[in-house]
Amino acid sequence: MQAARTVFVVRPARFGFNAETALSNSFQQAQGHLGAELVQQQAQAEFEAAVATLRAHGVEVLVFEDTAEPPKPDAVFPNNWLTLHPDGRAVLYPMCTPNRRTERRPDILQALSSQFEVREVVDLSAHENLGQYLEGTGSIVFDHPNRVAYACLSPRTDAALLHQVADMLGYRSVAFHAHNMQGQAIYHTNVMMCVGPQFAVVCLESITDPAEREQVAEALRNTGHELVEISQVQVAQFAGNMLALESDTGKALLVMSGQAHAALTDAQRAQLQRYCQLVPLAIPTIETIGGGSARCMLAEVYLPRR
Repeated sequence: MQAARTVFVVRPARFGFNAETALSNSFQQAQGHLGAELVQQQAQAEFEAAVATLRAHGVEVLVFEDTAEPPKPDAVFPNNWLTLHPDGRAVLYPMCTPNRRTERRPDILQALSSQFEVREVVDLSAHENLGQYLEGTGSIVFDHPNRVAYACLSPRTDAALLHQVADMLGYRSVAFHAHNMQGQAIYHTNVMMCVGPQFAVVCLESITDPAEREQVAEALRNTGHELVEISQVQVAQFAGNMLALESDTGKALLVMSGQAHAALTDAQRAQLQRYCQLVPLAIPTIETIGGGSARCMLAEVYLPRR
């Protein structure tokens, strides 16, 4: 099942600009004249509206509270530290920057286990001591039905660890290098690529090596995906940061930010709407200051229900 019906989110308590992650995330912008209190208020309002929109479209959204201490400016992006799989495995991931490592919350996993079967917890966080990082579904874009794990390598995505995790889960890994318009390594795969049930949104032009570019395109086409190609300019507007979900009635949805939706051409929207309903979320503060978009806010729950 590629599109989950249940996601979990974390309501931010201390949202703000993260100077540690800004070194590798070109999307982040400092909050400038905006005070910390106003930024938090705006982020929380955007969060509440996003949850309400998803629920209105029939998605089950489980909300967990961020803790004020220690400060976790990126807590609103839980998809980076945890993935939850249909066989009951929960995987905890090694995070690149120290101030994101406290986002790993055993209490959240414990709360989830009251509703879902958690049969094994695979904790990879010790790789942080070796300088090896792999940030969940930021680093890896999974094609679950075809068991393929796509990843663009960056300071946050270690090749050896990617292959190890893919082997552990029984997936084939497709690793490549992607760069933004300034030539900087794209920090997370999920800002330039989204794999849906029958389509894939991808910025092939960001993959600078022709052989790697063809490898990714061929892998997607060979697994039955229609390619919706986006440009580098659209990537900069988070048009690659989308997530396919399914409503409680089985309706196919594609969640993205309002900015990403506006960045798409009419032809691209029409192409996507053949497969799903587009669900834009208005999250400008979270996107601009946090440097992550709609997909980053949503952690899918594929665990068996108790």
